[in-house]
Amino acid sequence: MTHLRQIMLEELRRCNYAESTIHTYIQTVEHFSRHFHRSPDQLGPEHIRQYQAALFTRWNAFRLWPAAGF
Repeated sequence: MTHLRQIMLEELRRCNYAESTIHTYIQTVEHFSRHFHRSPDQLGPEHIRQYQAALFTRWNAFRLWPAAGF
């Protein structure tokens, strides 16, 4: 387990997130990281913007969050 993943897990557990939520968050970060073929610690705000744009244009993620107002 990477140091970054360990920190993320510790923080999510410290904040008392449900295990299912933690699992989903970890999977989301993994997907984000794989999208750019880089470690999450090498990605910044511009990568987040690009990833969100890809979600909404290529993967039709808007269907997953209809009440989010995006």
